[in-house]
Amino acid sequence: MKSSSRSLEYKRGRFTDQLRTDHLYSPSHFWLARLEQGLWRVGLTKFGTRMLGEMVDYGFGLEVNAPVRAGQIVGWVEGFKAVSDLCCLVEGEFAGSNPALETDLTLINKDPHDAGWLYAVKGRPDSQCVGIEGYVQILDQTIDRMLGVSERVERVERRSVGAYSLASDTMPSHSDAPHAPRSTRSDELRCPS
Repeated sequence: MKSSSRSLEYKRGRFTDQLRTDHLYSPSHFWLARLEQGLWRVGLTKFGTRMLGEMVDYGFGLEVNAPVRAGQIVGWVEGFKAVSDLCCLVEGEFAGSNPALETDLTLINKDPHDAGWLYAVKGRPDSQCVGIEGYVQILDQTIDRMLGVSERVERVERRSVGAYSLASDTMPSHSDAPHAPRSTRSDELRCPS
C-alpha cells in the first residue's frame, strides 16, 4: 500500500482502489466525506460498486430535511449483480440525493469516491464508521473471506507436512477475484443491525 497526503493506494489480489484518507468508512462499504461542520456526503466505495455491478436504478424514500437515524433505510440501489438498501450512516437530517445521478447513473461506478456520491446528510456519523486504517482491515477480512483464505490457512496449520507451501498450494490464483455472484440482494452491503 502506498500513501499520499489525501489517498492510500490499496491492493489485495486483483482488487485495487485509491482510498481517501480524510473519509470515514462503514463496514458495509460506504464512505462519508465531511463537506462542512455536520454536513456529510455518502457514497459507495469502489469495492461496494464491484459487489453490485453496473448501476441500473436507484431511489430514495425521504424528503429533504426529514429526520434520520443511523441504520435507517433511506433508499436503494440496483446494480447488474445485486440490489442493496441504502442505510443512513448519520444521525440527523436527510439533506438530499445527488442530482447528477438523475442524468448519469454511471457516475456511481465511474467515479464512486467523488462525482458518484449518493446522498448528503446533516448530523453525527454512526459509531461503526471507521477511519482509513479500520477500513483497510475490513477490506482485508472481506476479500480474504470471499477468496476462502482463512479456511485454507486453518487447513494448512492443522497439517504437519514440512514442505507444504501456503503461497503455492493454497492461495487463490489471480483468476480468483472478489466478485459478487449475481443475486437479488448483497449480503456484504447490508444495513447495520
